[in-house]
Amino acid sequence: MSLKIRLARGGAKKRPFYRVVVADSRAPRDGRYIEKIGYFDPLKEKDAADRLVLDAEKAKAWLTKGAQPTDRVARLLDGLGLMKREAGNNPQKAQPKKKAQERAAAAAEAAGKAAEAPAA
Repeated sequence: MSLKIRLARGGAKKRPFYRVVVADSRAPRDGRYIEKIGYFDPLKEKDAADRLVLDAEKAKAWLTKGAQPTDRVARLLDGLGLMKREAGNNPQKAQPKKKAQERAAAAAEAAGKAAEAPAA
C-alpha cells in the first residue's frame, strides 16, 4: 500500500479549505484517509501563523514510514523545514510554441525589409 501525504479539499464554492491527510494513494481525494495531520487555509495571508497548522511530529513519523508528499504538500513541508524540496526548473516551458515562433520570425523579416527600404 503506497501512502501519500496530500490535501483533501473542504469549504464552500470558491472558498477552499484543505486538510493535510495521510491516505492510500488509491483512495479518493476527499474520501477515506488514515490520519489527519493538519490543515491549510490558502485564503489567509502568506505570513499568517494559522495559514498552515501541522503536527510536525506526525508528519516526520509518516515520512520515515515511507509516505510520499504530493508536490504542494512537499512545498509546504519545505517551508516549515521538515524536508528538503528540489526546486523545479523547466526552461522549455518558457519557449514560445511553433506558431508563435513562426509569427515572430515573420515579424522580424518584415522589420528587416522595412529597415532596408528607406535606406535605398
